[in-house]
Amino acid sequence: MSLPTSPRRLARPGVRLAAVTVAAALALAACAGSDDPGSTPSATEAADEEVTIRFSWWGSDSRHALTQQVIDAFEAQHPNITVEPDFTTWDGYWDKLSTSIAGGDAPDVITQEERYLRDYGTRGVLLDLAEVEDTLDLSGIDPSVAESGSFDGATYGVATGVNAYVVLADPQAFADAGVEMPDDTTWTWDDYVEIATKISQASGGTVYGTQDFGFNEPGFSIYARQHGQSLYKEDGTLGYKDSLMADWWKISLALQESGGQPEASRSVEIDGAGPEGSLLGTNTGAMGVWWTNQLGAISKASGRQLEILRFPGESEGKRTGMYFKPAMYYSVAKTSEHPEAAALFIDFLVNSTEAGQLLLSDRGLPANLDVRKAVQPSFADADKQAAEFLEGLSADVVDGVAVPPVGAGEVVPLIKRVNGEVLFGQITPEEAAAKFTAEVTTATQK
Repeated sequence: MSLPTSPRRLARPGVRLAAVTVAAALALAACAGSDDPGSTPSATEAADEEVTIRFSWWGSDSRHALTQQVIDAFEAQHPNITVEPDFTTWDGYWDKLSTSIAGGDAPDVITQEERYLRDYGTRGVLLDLAEVEDTLDLSGIDPSVAESGSFDGATYGVATGVNAYVVLADPQAFADAGVEMPDDTTWTWDDYVEIATKISQASGGTVYGTQDFGFNEPGFSIYARQHGQSLYKEDGTLGYKDSLMADWWKISLALQESGGQPEASRSVEIDGAGPEGSLLGTNTGAMGVWWTNQLGAISKASGRQLEILRFPGESEGKRTGMYFKPAMYYSVAKTSEHPEAAALFIDFLVNSTEAGQLLLSDRGLPANLDVRKAVQPSFADADKQAAEFLEGLSADVVDGVAVPPVGAGEVVPLIKRVNGEVLFGQITPEEAAAKFTAEVTTATQK
């Protein structure tokens, strides 16, 4: 008896995936079926074979509690599989994971972040998920998201959920300034600067038009894609011209000069304050660039109904630049003694409505579209708003971004430092672009 096949499993461009034979114990489980959209095979999992797998993740106490509920639900369906939790905070997660791997004790299921996925994949730490494709089904996930964990002809990660980098706007701030909300399907970068400047001028400096966007590289990634370039290429090398990055920083300087965004010192201070301390969160700004999963925290801090907008420039360039970002990834350790059980657990996490109802948006909005639709009524208002936005955005998303190269984790502090130097006038946009490119190249070619 074989597991049921699906129309698309772990598809990768130009790579034909070889089917693998699933252990008889797991095949028995597949026969029972389920009415749950995208659910895992039935709970009867080779009762004569006791299996223990370890699952690592990072996060807050609330995430740990939710995850334990999901583990309990999975174990109820598969009573012979025990899932041992292995969690810590973000700050300690990567050191702990590195130590475990070095000691030959890697968790069976590893939660990954995009900046580290290629590192662990190229080091031979992670299993190519094509080897468990008959257990792990990605047919319900958007192709650009399903393929986002693939590189070098292998798939090393499955998206836990998705976010998008967007402009958040406060309609009340616009109304108070007498400025109309933009049509986000057609507005340009010039419009963005003009609108932000008008809002700042109308408020007399008490409310800024926008918050500086240069402290995070996803904003430039979208800008580069709009111009037919990219932050990273598929092979992990840089995919943009320095002149384009200089142009991106010139927009920020234009906003600073016009008063559309704060002066350099305040911009640095606000960036360090996080979502709750942002201009939007403190009712001192009309716009800012954030991930969709941060809408709830900023809305709560502001006490206002915020609106999600597409990035400016989506209709004026060579193509659209926005994309769906996997919030995290699930991977299987190559050294796992129970890869099929690990894959079965991941399949439950991403494809089960039962797991989706528990996790909701904790790891991004569910990547499985059927699960997202099924659990959407249970979302908080901000998550419902984000889900509706992502659904509307899907027709305009061309593809996903390449997996960042090894060493990409160093880009975060780098771009914050260089952006600060630009805002303070210590270096020109051209010098900043050359510096950023040189330092990223060094960091990713070690």
